[in-house]
Amino acid sequence: MRDEPDTDLALMKFGIGQPVPRSEDPKLLRGEGRYTDDVNLAGQAYAVMVRSRYAHAVIRGIDLDAAKAMPGVLGIYTNADLEAAGFGPLKCPVNFPNRDGSPMKTPVRPSLAKDKVRFVGEAVAVVVAETAVQAKDAAEAVMLDVEELPAVTDPASALAPDAPQIHPDAPGNLVLDYHYGDADAVAAAFARAAHVTRLDIVSNRVVVNAMEPRSAIGSYDAASGRWTLHVGCQGVFGMRATLAKDVLNVPPDKVHVLTGNVGGSFGMKAPAYPEYPCLLFAARALGRPVKWTDERGESFVSDHHGRDHQRVAELALDAEGNFLAVRLTGTGNAGAFIYPPMPATTNAVKNIVDVYRTPVIEVISKIAFTNTTPIAAYRGAGRPEGNYYMERLIDTAAAEIGIDRVDLRRHNHIPPQAMPYKAPSGMLYDSGEFTNVLDKALAAADWNGFDQRRADSRNRGKLRGRGIGSYLEVTAPPSKEMGGIRFEADGTVTMISGTLDYGQGHATPFAQVLVEKLGVPFDRLRLLQGDSDELKAGGGTGGSRSMMVAGQAFVEASGQVVERGKQIAAHLLEAAVADIEFDRGRFAIAGTDRGIGIMALARKLHAGVELPPDVPSSLDVGHVSDNPPSAFPNGCHVAEVEIDPDTGAIDVVRYVMVNDFGTVINPMLVDGQAHGGVVQGIGQALMERTVYSEQGQPLAGSYMDYALPRAAHAPDFTIQSHPVPAKTSILGIKGCGEAGCAGALPSVMNAVVDALAEHGIRHLDMPATPERVWRALNGT
Repeated sequence: MRDEPDTDLALMKFGIGQPVPRSEDPKLLRGEGRYTDDVNLAGQAYAVMVRSRYAHAVIRGIDLDAAKAMPGVLGIYTNADLEAAGFGPLKCPVNFPNRDGSPMKTPVRPSLAKDKVRFVGEAVAVVVAETAVQAKDAAEAVMLDVEELPAVTDPASALAPDAPQIHPDAPGNLVLDYHYGDADAVAAAFARAAHVTRLDIVSNRVVVNAMEPRSAIGSYDAASGRWTLHVGCQGVFGMRATLAKDVLNVPPDKVHVLTGNVGGSFGMKAPAYPEYPCLLFAARALGRPVKWTDERGESFVSDHHGRDHQRVAELALDAEGNFLAVRLTGTGNAGAFIYPPMPATTNAVKNIVDVYRTPVIEVISKIAFTNTTPIAAYRGAGRPEGNYYMERLIDTAAAEIGIDRVDLRRHNHIPPQAMPYKAPSGMLYDSGEFTNVLDKALAAADWNGFDQRRADSRNRGKLRGRGIGSYLEVTAPPSKEMGGIRFEADGTVTMISGTLDYGQGHATPFAQVLVEKLGVPFDRLRLLQGDSDELKAGGGTGGSRSMMVAGQAFVEASGQVVERGKQIAAHLLEAAVADIEFDRGRFAIAGTDRGIGIMALARKLHAGVELPPDVPSSLDVGHVSDNPPSAFPNGCHVAEVEIDPDTGAIDVVRYVMVNDFGTVINPMLVDGQAHGGVVQGIGQALMERTVYSEQGQPLAGSYMDYALPRAAHAPDFTIQSHPVPAKTSILGIKGCGEAGCAGALPSVMNAVVDALAEHGIRHLDMPATPERVWRALNGT
C-alpha cells in the first residue's frame, strides 16, 4: 500500500477552480494574527511624530528644550540630525516626460520638513521616549516658530499665475504637462462628428482608511552594520531597495525588511514613508529598537490620499452612433510631494477605451502641487476613473441623441473576432466577449422588469434609477517575480513569493496551484512572503498582479521541481530519466507500477540519500519568473438605486455583476474581492469626500466628519462569472482585485443620474451625497 495522499480527492477539494476557504482565517478570527503593532522587541522605545498644523509655512525655528526635559524622553530629532547622519530624502521612482520632452518636476521629500512645511500633517520632528504616552506628551511640548504662507488646495488654483509657490524647483506648481495621442487626428475626428458629448467630471479625493493604521519598528545591529524594519507594506523586496538606495545609501543586504499580517492597504502602504527613516535613525542613535504606531487622526493627514482628478471628458460620434474619438483634458492633484502620477496619466490612457472600438484618443493632464496630503495609488489607481469617464459619456450621449444606452454600447463593442485588438492606447487586447457579458448582466438584473420596480418605488414616493457600468482594466505592471518552493524537514512545503498579502488571501490560491501542478497536499503548504532575506526578486502586490505573476512563477517553479524529481527518482528507482513520468504527485517508471510520491521522495532526501554528484540533492527551487504581459479583466455591473426626494438619501437596492476574470483559481476569494471593491466604489460614489479650507486645513479629519460605507449600505450582490481565459498567462488568469471599483463607480452614478433624469438633471459629480442630491432637485 502506498504511503501517499489521495491526489484525486485533493484535486477535487483543493485544486484550481475550487472554492477553498482562506487558510489563514481561523487564526485571524481567533485574534492570533501578528500585525506590526503586535511586534515588540526587547528594550524598545517609542516614537511620536511632531506634525505641522500649518498647510504652508516657513520654519523659523523649532524649540525642543522644554520637550527634551520632560520625563522619559530619550531623544528628539529634526531634519538637521538626519542630514548630518547622511540619511537621504525620499524620491519619486519614476519620471515621465512633459509634452515638450523635458522631464517632470520631482522635488525630493525630506523625512522631516526642511525650511518649510507644505501640508497639514507633514512631519517636522520625531520624539522618542520610554513609553508612547511620554513621547506624545513631549511631542505636544515641541514649539514651532513659523511664518505662515498662503495655501492652495486645488490644482486649477495652484496652476494660476498668482498662486503660492510650493516648491522652488517646480515653477508655477506644475509637476507634469502630460500628453498622449495624435492631437491632429483627434481634432479631425471631432470636427467631422455628427454629435459631441462633453462632460465636466470629477473623481473626488478619498482618504484610504485601511483597517490597520500604519506601524513600524526600526532596529540597528552595530556589529553587522545592518538595519531591520518591521513594517506593514505591499512588498518587502521593493521596500528594502528604496530604503537602501535612497535613504541609507548602503547595499541592499544591509537592510532587512519584515512584514507580518497587514490589515488592508489598497495601494497606500506600498511606498516608503517619512516615519521609517526616522525610526532607523533613532534606533542607531539610541542603540535600541524604536517603535511607532499611527493613530487614526494622524492617518487622515499622513497617509497618502487617493483620486482627486478634474476632467473635461469628450466623446465624438458619427451619424450612425459609431465612436470616432474620446478626449480627456484636465488636472490631477499631486498633493505637496509627487509620487508616481500614473492614475491621471498613463492609466487614464490605458483604461479610457474600456470595451469599445474607439479609433483615436487623446489624454491631456496637468499634474499640480498643492498644499495637501500627497496623492498616490488607491484601489485601481486610475483604472476605475478611466472606465467611469467613458461610461458616463456613453449614457449622456445616448440621452442627448435619443439612442437606447444598451444599443449604443452593443453597437460599439469590440467583437470577439477582432481579437487580438490593438487599442489606441497601445494595449493589445487578447480576449474578451463584451456583448455576451453585457447581455448576461442585463438578464441577471431583470432589465426588462425595471418599469414595474420603478412604478413600485414611485408609489412609495421614491425615485428609482438603473445604471450600467461596463469596464475593462489593464492589469499587472511588469516586474520579475519569485516563485520559490522548499520542501521542509517537518513535511511541510514552503511557497516563497515576492508578492505580499494585505488581506487578499494569497496562501490559499497559491497552494491550489501547487496542489494542481505537484500533487502536494493542501494542508502541508505554507506561504512565506514578508521576509526580504528570503527573496531573490519581488514586485510586491498591486495592479491586480499577484495571482498572474505569482501563479506563473509557481507553475514554472513546479516544472523545475518535477525535472529535479525525475532525476532523483530515476536514481532511486534504478531507471533512465527519460523513462520517469510525473502525474498527480507521483514519479513512476513508464508502463509500470513502480514509483514514489513527491512527498515520500522529499522525506527520503531529508533522511539522507547518497546521490551521484550530477543528480540534484533536493527538490527545492528558487525560481525568478519574467512578468507575463498585461491582462484585461472586464465585466458589466448593473445597479439600481432609490432616492428619497425629500432628503436626497440614496439606497443601492439591487446590484448585479458579471465578470470575466479569465481562469478563476478560487471563486470564493474572487467573489469576496469583487464585493469589497464594489463597496469601496459605492463609498466614493455616494459618500466619501476630503474637504480642505482655503487655509489648507482638512475639514473631515475623523469618522465624525468623513463618511465610509457600512454593511447597511451594501446591497445583496448577484455575481456571475463569464470566464474567457487570457492568452497572455500560463494559467489564463486576468486579475480581479480592483475590478469591483471599476464597475461600481459608473453603474451607481449612471443609476443616480437615471433616477434624477425626470427632473432634468443630466449629470451629478461624485459623491452624490444627500445634500448634493437635494440641492440638485431643488435648484439650489
